[in-house]
Order: sequence, then structure tokens, then C-alpha cells
Amino acid sequence: MTDAYTRFVRSGPGRFIASRAGLPRPAPLPRRGDRPEPVLGPVVVLGESEGADAVAHLLLSWGADVRRRFEELRTVGSVVAVLDEVSTPSDLGRILLPLAGAMRSLAPGARVVTISRPARGEDPARDAARGGVEGFLRSLAHEMRGGATANGVLVADGVGLDAPGVTGALRFLLSARSAFVAGQFLTVSREAGSATGDAAAPLAGRTALVTGAARGIGAAIARTLAADGARLVVLDVPAAGTELSRLANELRAVPIQLDVTSDGAGDRLISFLRERSLVLDAVVLNAGITRDKLFANMTPQKWDPVLAVNIASQITLTEALIEAGDVLGDQPRVVSLASTSGIAGNRGQTNYAASKAGVIAFVEALAARLEPVGGTANAVAPGFIETEMTARMPAVSREVARRLNSLQQGGLPVDVAEAISFLSSAEAGGLRGETLRVCGQNLVGR
Repeated sequence: MTDAYTRFVRSGPGRFIASRAGLPRPAPLPRRGDRPEPVLGPVVVLGESEGADAVAHLLLSWGADVRRRFEELRTVGSVVAVLDEVSTPSDLGRILLPLAGAMRSLAPGARVVTISRPARGEDPARDAARGGVEGFLRSLAHEMRGGATANGVLVADGVGLDAPGVTGALRFLLSARSAFVAGQFLTVSREAGSATGDAAAPLAGRTALVTGAARGIGAAIARTLAADGARLVVLDVPAAGTELSRLANELRAVPIQLDVTSDGAGDRLISFLRERSLVLDAVVLNAGITRDKLFANMTPQKWDPVLAVNIASQITLTEALIEAGDVLGDQPRVVSLASTSGIAGNRGQTNYAASKAGVIAFVEALAARLEPVGGTANAVAPGFIETEMTARMPAVSREVARRLNSLQQGGLPVDVAEAISFLSSAEAGGLRGETLRVCGQNLVGR
């Protein structure tokens, strides 16, 4: 699904006009259906540490064509720069500068991933080097072309580079599943989690609940989780019952019609799950609404429903699931839908931004509560995604919003769904209270 402008500038005459006028020329973004292999090769591993050697062996085990230098490579598919042992800023250039000479050799849809440690506020020189990786990576992501992206994995001190969370984050960021993720870092803060038994079906044997599942991003989430092997419980309001039933029939899912803001919604969900002997391994809290108004014109009728659906219902449902004690599996994963509006704010969305900023803080607190049972909570913050809602935006505003990111185009619902599937997997146990932006490195926020 491409917009009219993008189709035009990819045509012969449009490509010429855009080139002469200096207009944005969005490149195609290969997604899972276009590139199913886990790594686009050849992949060059940069770094001098034992961790770099371990990463190279890991990639070899995935069947990748692994090299340690760029020499004699006319095209490079992926680059992994392992900087886990940098101790001074001068270490960065030695490891990273070989990539500078290979930038023009990166294939369309290439991936660059850094693996480093977060600054700890203890050693000034070491922390400066570690912090420098972030500035480098975010700037590099703005320079990528041809649908290529750059992202990073931050690995807490004491966590090995072979931890499930590191492996899972690297697998996700190198794959075509991260097509609309750019300039972002995933922090692996602990060793928790377990390896995915089947990379082609990472959610096999897991049961997942998706709220707001009947249409749009929710339906894309449900389809992606099902494609990854999950058994699904799909939930939406009674008014969306027809669409929900169709989706449930398509995916052989279990449907439940429920208003998540109604009194006793949590208790009814628990009863529903118990009656069917369902135990949830993943909970995707996607239900959400907008009621946009400038704050000068904001009313309780516009404010209250947004806060009720977008954040209060998430608190209510997760409290009920945790308190029930018998409807959550071992090491549960909770994934909530935030938004870049909750990070950077947005004109006319004080209510929506408040609710989504609340989601970001909520998952941090919830992750701490789930940690004793091996569970975790994280969020996904979409940017501009091509949906029915964004299609109703004024034409000029919509066109500007599409171009305000490093990839110069809107994302697709499946891009959000792919990130949620990763965070719902067994591998993601080491990611705690993270908010992953799926926004093409939108120029607002961080």
C-alpha cells in the first residue's frame, strides 16, 4: 500500500521531476513477504572483542554469509558493529570508520545494528564512549538510503551478548520485520527469557489476547501473531461484533465482545477465560480511540473517554489478570500501544497524548510488578501509520506527516504488528519497560 505521491515519484516521469526538484523519493521498504530470510547478506561484523566473535558465530548459525572486513565486497547486506568493550571515545573511530567507506555499497533495505553497553555514570571516559554510540547511531539512521535502516541494542553490564533478549533483538532488527523501525535502541536489562524454538513460528504454543482487534492495527496484530504460531483470543466492543466474528473465523481465534471501559470488564474477561480453560502467555492492549480538539475547546466529553479507553482500561484489565492468578501463563508478556504523541506531544491531542504518555509510564511500573514471575511489559509507539484514521486527515497535513521521518513515508499496520509479535515472544523477557518507536525515525521526539 503506497500513497499517490510515492507511486508518482517511483514512475519514470515522476522520478525525473523529483530528482530535478529535490523532492523526497521514498524507497520501497522490503517486509517479511519480500525478504523472509533472517539476515540480508553478506553481513559484516565489526569489533575486536570476544563479544564480536560470539555474534559472528551466532550469525553463522543462522546461515548468514558472515565477513569481518569490507574488502572485496561489492554489496553489503547487513552490518553489526559490536562495541561492548569500548572504554574511551577514541575506540569508536577504530571500530566504526571502516563502515564509512562501505556506505555506498549497502544494498537496498540493508540493516546496520550496533551492540553496546549503556552509560552508568561511573567512568567518565567509558561513559562518554558508550554515550557516543547513541549519537552516532541516531545520526547514521538519518543518512541511510534505499529503505535501509540503522538501530541499536543496548546490553546492560552483566548481561551476556548470548542472552535471549540480545539474540531476539538482533534477530528482529536485522530482519525485514523491522522495516519501519529506524534510529531506535532496544535495551536488554536482564538475562531473562528463553530462546525461540522455531524462528519461523516464534509464538508457537503461546496464547495471546488482543484488544481492539476487529479492524485496523488491531486486526493486523492478530493476523501477525497468528502467522507466528499463536493461538488467539480477539476482543472488541459489541458494535464491532460482525468484523470481530469474521476475523475470528479467518484466524480460528476465540472472540469476545466486551467494552473494556464497562463496569466489571475485568471480571467478565476472567470468567470468559476460565470457562474455556484459556491461559494467556501474551496480552496485547491495543484498544484505543481519539477525540481531537485544541485544549481551549476541550470538554469532559472529549477528554474522559480517551483516558478511559487508552489507559484506564489497560490498568483495570491487567490488575484483574494478575489478581486472578490462574489465567496468566509462566513468564507472561504484556505489550501496550503507546504513540509518538505521548513522547513529543501533538497539537490538538492533549487528551490522547496524556493517555499515551501514561501508557509509557504504565509499562515501566507493570514490568517491575511482573518481574518476580519472569514476566515483563513493554510498549510500542507508532508514528504515522497508513490507517482509516490517518486517511481522514486533511490532505496537506497528511502529506507532511508522511514525509517527516527518515524513510519519508508512512508505515503500515503490519509494521506495528511485527514489533508487537517480537515483544510477545519468549526471547523478549530481557526487555523491561521499553517503548519501541515504530515511526521511521520521526523528526519529533527522540
